[in-house]
Amino acid sequence: MEYETAGDPVSGCKWTHKTTHKIAQQLKRAGIQVSGNTVGRLLKNMAFSLRVNLKTLESGLKNPPDPRERDLQFHYIRSQINDYIGQGVPVVSVDTKSREKIGLFHQSGRRWAQRPIEVFDHDFPSDAQGVAIPYGVYDLSRNKGFVCVGTTCDTSEFAVDSIRTWWSRAGSSNYPNADRLLILADCGGSNGYRTRLWKHRLHVGFCNRFGLQVKVCHYPPGSSKWNPIEHRMFSFISRNWAAQPLRDYETVLKFIRTTKTSAGLKIRAVLNTKRYHNGKKVSKEQMNQIALKRYTLRPSWNYSISPSRM
Repeated sequence: MEYETAGDPVSGCKWTHKTTHKIAQQLKRAGIQVSGNTVGRLLKNMAFSLRVNLKTLESGLKNPPDPRERDLQFHYIRSQINDYIGQGVPVVSVDTKSREKIGLFHQSGRRWAQRPIEVFDHDFPSDAQGVAIPYGVYDLSRNKGFVCVGTTCDTSEFAVDSIRTWWSRAGSSNYPNADRLLILADCGGSNGYRTRLWKHRLHVGFCNRFGLQVKVCHYPPGSSKWNPIEHRMFSFISRNWAAQPLRDYETVLKFIRTTKTSAGLKIRAVLNTKRYHNGKKVSKEQMNQIALKRYTLRPSWNYSISPSRM
């Protein structure tokens, strides 16, 4: 095993690409009669375990951020959350959940049942009645969620419309005196830090409409799983519809609305049938009209947008 072993220098976890069956065969050739199951037990005693690939290496970045800079960003986000919540100002975490096909398609997971649910043998998009694109808004201080289910494509316009719907239907009544809002978001996707349309729509479609100043803090690339909405809301939605095909949009909304936790999580959901289109551009002139303030610490990741003065 000496030349077939790799390991983590921090945790001490070891692994090998050989299967227990192959190891047992090699031991038999050396005169040691042992089964694959016994090899598995011995490997566990030697601190080996079955492991999957770990997604930690960044890709697609010409100038990846320094690890120290990433750590500073996490500390900065934590300080902003404490400051805003301490002052009674709303703090929300936003993101788009994975796109789901509508129809009798396989859903991962297991569920107690007398018989398995029959689904299509292939996940061909042509068999789908449509797609469901859940964009979520998670309120950190109230432990409440809001999901807009889109039916076309995930764009910055759709993202801001979802946040605007949340504020109109829930946020404004929960925070009647608020004049600011803190948004926590990933670095990419429809609410990415490099997306001009995201900032422009926030300014025109949200800040100007409600007279709110919005501060946005983006998590560093490759760290989207630290975005609170991922593990505090989306994971529970996935568990709720595990092994259940999403037959229609009403089924999607039902599973989202009935997602609850012992910690008190409750989620509202609405369907957005508006047609969105990819490829919309925002010019430099339009960007110059945005009341955009950037902060010293990684200014592309931390900025605020204020409503225009009338």
